[in-house]
Amino acid sequence: MNLSHIRNFSIIAHIDHGKSTLADRMLEVTHTIEARKMRDQVLDSMELERERGITIKMQPVRMMHTVDGTEYVLNLIDTPGHIDFSYEVSRSLKAVEGSILLVDCTQGVQAQTLTTLHMAQESGLTIIPVLSKVDSPLARKDEVRDEIMQVLKCKKEDIREVSGKTGEGVLDLLTYIVKTVPHPQSTYTGPQDIRALIFDFEYSNHQGVILYTRILDGSIKKNDQLVFAESKEKFFVHELGVFRPGKIETDGLSSGEIGYIVTGIKQPGIARVGDTVTLFKKPLPAFPGYQEPRPLVFASLYPESQDDFTLLKSSIMRLKLSDSSFTFEEESSGALGRGFRCGFLGMLHLEIITERLRREFNLELIVTTPSIHYDIHFKNDKVERVYSPVYFPDHGNYVKCFEPWTNMQIITPIDYISPIMQLLYEHEAETGETEVFGDNRMAIHVKMPLRELMRNFFDELKSATSGYASVSYELAEMREAFVERIDILVADELVPAFSKVVSSRRVQEECENAVEKLYKVLPQELFVVKIQARAHGRIVASRSLKALRKDVTGYLYGGDITRKMKLLEKQKKGKKKMLGRGKVHIEHDVFMKMMKQE
Repeated sequence: MNLSHIRNFSIIAHIDHGKSTLADRMLEVTHTIEARKMRDQVLDSMELERERGITIKMQPVRMMHTVDGTEYVLNLIDTPGHIDFSYEVSRSLKAVEGSILLVDCTQGVQAQTLTTLHMAQESGLTIIPVLSKVDSPLARKDEVRDEIMQVLKCKKEDIREVSGKTGEGVLDLLTYIVKTVPHPQSTYTGPQDIRALIFDFEYSNHQGVILYTRILDGSIKKNDQLVFAESKEKFFVHELGVFRPGKIETDGLSSGEIGYIVTGIKQPGIARVGDTVTLFKKPLPAFPGYQEPRPLVFASLYPESQDDFTLLKSSIMRLKLSDSSFTFEEESSGALGRGFRCGFLGMLHLEIITERLRREFNLELIVTTPSIHYDIHFKNDKVERVYSPVYFPDHGNYVKCFEPWTNMQIITPIDYISPIMQLLYEHEAETGETEVFGDNRMAIHVKMPLRELMRNFFDELKSATSGYASVSYELAEMREAFVERIDILVADELVPAFSKVVSSRRVQEECENAVEKLYKVLPQELFVVKIQARAHGRIVASRSLKALRKDVTGYLYGGDITRKMKLLEKQKKGKKKMLGRGKVHIEHDVFMKMMKQE
């Protein structure tokens, strides 16, 4: 195929700015999908995506558009807008030459959009600014246009206007893409010079791993033997083709094209986003910029019933085949049984994985409180990285502890500055410079411990600003952490599942809250149960759960009072004996209630 007739582009947009709706209209006006098969969010194939109105999985599509009598191939990659998936987005931006910056003219430029925009600019992409939802009665076109001009340093006439709902301006936008986005170019031109970038992949029971690739150099045909540059695993091409938007098999894929390759591989961990495939006989150097996705949030997953452990294991393996960014390792807990310690890209990623396990594999799960990693420095100069609160050393057993911090940007209407500042103080943040961002909005630069970001910060920010603020963050340096491990003891026995690491200044509050929660959900026993929270080597909070009282004299009637006194005395001695040796079996539903309340 002639390289000059191909245009590859993606859409950068915040969640709910109309990205999927604009993609729908593009498919409609280019007649890629028949009108009778058209539905809303056609590129969002997952039920979870359609339900929540967010893009989780990238979805490429190939469209044909004619300009001045010449037919052009337009390859669109629909990317996730959430900050958790920024690495996948960065790889998909490497697969294209241009990007549409889509901004909702009722809301303006958001923080997460800026993060992705900077990635696109660093990749040298041609940026096309576009205002969406221009037909809305709430549209603030002039204000938002000024914001875009401030961010991109562009002219007013460079900004396109579209409506995904009515289709207004979509055809003009496609023509503008053909005229402004440069066509792809090849670095290597030899007959056996083959190189393709993996920007996503999926798993099929019958076909194994299916790679979503942008062909950088050469052309790939069926039965070619290729090799992964990072994992060094080789495979034969079983099938290949393009997305329209379903998979259409073709004879081959050549330089500049975007399509899929069926590998037949059925082991997890071999295919990775950002890796390069090249010809096994004559391997070319990998495309630069590959990174291993780094999990930021850790949580343990346990099946509600231990009978489902094998199902949970096979389900996690299946998900790993289509999502290489989350990690897992087997672990066991005396209270919860066998489960898995998993690493996720962020809180949304954790939510999506657990929801998929529940829906797609019919599993009932117990999810422990999310945590982060800490670097512990001991007296003998040994440094250990700890992922779970259970393994965090006791106070006094280590010299220093370090934790990851984040650089964050919050864009908010000026009216909400005061509640945001209060919220940032509560979450131990350091506020940096602030700048005016368009009319009536401010951008605040903040540094915050990742630990505090996971402590319900996003929900609290949304609540404090009525949903008007947007936030983006990136991992920064490691800093010394002033934290403590809290242990919960029930009847003088430690319950590891309830342990957590919290800020030193919030130890008292966290201990009291944990004890109070457990006091409310723990069933009574036949003896008094002490519930205690321990931190800093001492008991910080304590409550006693009264014994379940049985009326041992209920069957007596009449007679001498001493008969009743004897029975009551006997019961008293029995309770005293149990107090020393009684053990509490904590049921699964108690763990679930504690985790859910978190």
